[in-house]
Amino acid sequence: MDPLHHFHLHPIIHLPHIGPIDPSINIAVISMWVATALVFVLFFLASRRVSMVPKGIQNFVEVIVQFVRDDIVLTMMGKEGLPYLPFILTLFMFIWFCNLVGLVPGLFTPTSNIFVTGTLAIMVFFATHIIGIVKHGPFKYFKGWVPQGVPTALAPALFIIEIPSAFAKPFSLAVRLFANMVAGHIVLLIFLGMIIQYKSFIIAPFPVLGAVIILILELLFTSLQAYIFAMLSALYISDAVHGGH
Repeated sequence: MDPLHHFHLHPIIHLPHIGPIDPSINIAVISMWVATALVFVLFFLASRRVSMVPKGIQNFVEVIVQFVRDDIVLTMMGKEGLPYLPFILTLFMFIWFCNLVGLVPGLFTPTSNIFVTGTLAIMVFFATHIIGIVKHGPFKYFKGWVPQGVPTALAPALFIIEIPSAFAKPFSLAVRLFANMVAGHIVLLIFLGMIIQYKSFIIAPFPVLGAVIILILELLFTSLQAYIFAMLSALYISDAVHGGH
């Protein structure tokens, strides 16, 4: 059994190519639709009947929003980061539900596809620099890439060195999320594959136990990876808002 077979995407609804782009619908796209719909329904139900004393779904959503606001946005960015709370919250919820959807049999983990995580990272990249340029102006923002007190002769070299770092940040965001989600699923699939491979009632309980343990860890990782992505995104935006390091 090839554990990587699960990550091979095949078109379910074939659509005509747009140049080199294949817009066909596969299970990853459907899974993203499901994750997006779940987030929308969750917030819709929570806001349908808002009460001063929250309960049920409203209470659950308020806990999530407060967590993202207090533990991510305010911690990483301070009060100046509150205008960017909707963006960070959207990233957190979308990634979290994409991770959770991947644990449902028959669906796919969108964040185990590098193109999905790469697109999210590119969004953070452009958001970071656009926010920095709008807040400080192009000259002052890019000037902040060079530490204060550096001799004028060294400033161009340090600025050039900083350029790869600006691209490395979103790259690390994309790869970190992608690698963690793929690794967990591969281990889970290997344990399940052992049951089919050995076809033994004596051996079967051990891979089943291992699969259950990995599944529990996967549930923890779905939240952890969403938190890390949102936290690092807030940190990068904070650097732009506060004029770099």
